Amino acid sequence: MRPYRRPLLAVLAVMLAVLTAVGATGCAYLEIKERELVYRPIRDYARTPADLGLRFEELWIDVAKDDGSRERIHAWWLPSARPEAPAVLYLHGVRWSLGNNLFRLNRWHQLGFNVLAIDYRGFGRSDGELPSEPQIHADARAAWAELVRREPRADKRFIYGHSLGAAVALDLAARADGATGVIAEAGFTSLPDVVAGTNRAMSLLVTQRFDALARVRELKVPAMFVHGTADNVVPPAMSEALYAAAPEPKRL
Repeated sequence: MRPYRRPLLAVLAVMLAVLTAVGATGCAYLEIKERELVYRPIRDYARTPADLGLRFEELWIDVAKDDGSRERIHAWWLPSARPEAPAVLYLHGVRWSLGNNLFRLNRWHQLGFNVLAIDYRGFGRSDGELPSEPQIHADARAAWAELVRREPRADKRFIYGHSLGAAVALDLAARADGATGVIAEAGFTSLPDVVAGTNRAMSLLVTQRFDALARVRELKVPAMFVHGTADNVVPPAMSEALYAAAPEPKRL
C-alpha cells in the first residue's frame, strides 16, 4: 500500500467539520468524498505481461450490479508451463492497477503458479467509476468463480492479496468454498485501525472498513501472513494481530 495516511487524515478533519454542520444530509456526500480519497487507482497502463516475455490471456469477467445490470472486470490469466501447476487468485492493493503489479505477478509465475489477476471495478480497464468496499468484495467473488472454473481441483486453488487486497483475500477465504489456502501480505486489521494509529476520533468517520480482523477468525483454510518489518504505513504488528486471531493451521 502506498502512503495515504496523512492526506486521509487531513480530509477526514474537514469531513468532521462538515458533518457537524450539515448533519445526516451530508453523510452520503461525505462517503463519496471518502471513497474518492481512499481509492486513487491508475485507470490505464501501457505495460502487460508480454513486456516481461510472459504468455497471458486477457479476460473480461461479468459481475452483477445491485440494480440487476451487469458490469465487467478486467483480468489477466498467466498460465504456467507446468501441466499440474496450482492456481492463485491475485488481489492487488488500493492504488495500483494490474499494469503496476507486473513484478509481483511475475514472482508468482516464477514460483510455478497459474495466476489469475483482476482489476476491481473503477481500477484499470474494468468498468465502473468509483470503487466501494461492497463492489470490491463482489469483484473478488466473481473472479474466484472464474478461477474455480479454470482449476477444478480444490487442493490446487489459492487466494493471495497484498495490502488492501489482503483484507479482500481474507474475506473471500472466509466466505468462499474450495480454497486450499490464503496468503495475506502487508495486511491491516481494518482501515479505521490504520487511521486510528494517528487519530482515533477521525477513525470513526471511515465507512470503507475492510475489517480483516473480524473476518480472519472465520477462516477454514490454512493461512500465511507476510509483512515487511520496515513498513512505515501499515504497522507489522497488524499482521501479527491477524496471525494471532486466525485459527490453525497458520504461519507468520
